[in-house]
Amino acid sequence: MLETVVNALKVKEIRSKIIFTLLILLLVRFGSYIPVPGVNPEILSKVFSNNGILSIIDTFSGGSLSRFTIFALSITPYINASIIMTLLTAAFEKLKEISKDDQNKIKQWTRYMTVMLALVQAVGITIFINSYNAFLVPSAYTWIVSIATLTAGTMLLMWLGEQINERGIGNGISLIIFIGIIAKIPSSISTVLGTFVGTGDVFYKDLQFYLSILLPITLLLAVVGIIIVTQGERKVPIHYAKKVVGRKIYGGQSSFIPMKLNQAGVIPIIFASSILVLPGTIISMFFSGSNVATFFQKWLGVNTPIYTLFYILFIIAFTFFYSIIAFNINDVADNLKKNGGFIPGIRPGKPTAEAFGKILNRITLFGAFFLALVAVIPNILGGLVGGASLQFGGTSLLIAVGVALDTMKQMESQLLIRHYQGFMK
Repeated sequence: MLETVVNALKVKEIRSKIIFTLLILLLVRFGSYIPVPGVNPEILSKVFSNNGILSIIDTFSGGSLSRFTIFALSITPYINASIIMTLLTAAFEKLKEISKDDQNKIKQWTRYMTVMLALVQAVGITIFINSYNAFLVPSAYTWIVSIATLTAGTMLLMWLGEQINERGIGNGISLIIFIGIIAKIPSSISTVLGTFVGTGDVFYKDLQFYLSILLPITLLLAVVGIIIVTQGERKVPIHYAKKVVGRKIYGGQSSFIPMKLNQAGVIPIIFASSILVLPGTIISMFFSGSNVATFFQKWLGVNTPIYTLFYILFIIAFTFFYSIIAFNINDVADNLKKNGGFIPGIRPGKPTAEAFGKILNRITLFGAFFLALVAVIPNILGGLVGGASLQFGGTSLLIAVGVALDTMKQMESQLLIRHYQGFMK
């Protein structure tokens, strides 16, 4: 991996992309410390530290929400808008045709929806913090400034992410989430270990000792497991029929099609988290302190069995959904048929598509359960030992490692074009 980065820095074009990406991410971190005007930071820190749902959003934002900065909403409105547009495109044939012919139009509609969702969330969070008297001078003007600043911050993040896609390296939106998660890791680990300090209980003192030893080992094993599953693939053998054109013989070679264990990457984790957080966010913002909020926190809050069950189901569902989109079995089968390719023992066309479908279902089932397992184990542990900071550890780890691998792959592709050898081979 280090060799790949060193080789990439030797190439001027790739070096420029890396520097551009780092500057954008540095700008994102700088913006995460610019507060929205007119708020009391001491009150805000207490409010967000006691709210499990909002603490999850705070993880995505890299602490921007608890500091109530211009990037407090993070990129979640854009993620939710993307989810809605993806589901609508899959459900309606007309939208599917538009997405094939004019992808820019779908992107434009996603931007419009992002603005609307950002406005709704900005209004909600402004009402929420006002209920705790967090504004220094409560007034209509303060509200307008808060709503406008939060909405503009989200749109700026979306634009910065698109700039990374066009002129940098890696997926811009994923990298923005990645840098936020990385920024929260030191404080999260400190909080986990500090949870058991000063309790005076021998059990908790012993637990702290074992955690200090086992936590790094567990994280290392989890990272290794994530890398293996993310990079793992099933190689489907392909043979090509011989063609005689004049005096030359074409085809006859043997090859394979790689099918990844986790075709969807970290998208299911990000989408499942965003969807589950949304109802709790709305209730926390608009119904704070009410019986509805109390009921929701008791039965559907973070670490509750129902929340964990839905989290697992959403991860599995989104993994299958996006795997089908990422690996279109019909398109692959048609392309093989056109080029004279076939799976040994299986006829070209529909039987080949069905064979790919069976393989895809089997490997996706394994990948989906692995993602769900890594994501929910920290939630379960957090519920058992009362460590709130464990709640999002697995999800954060999956996203961080997945995004890092995806970025390295893009860097690897750039290097392979220029005949460099990277670590992915």
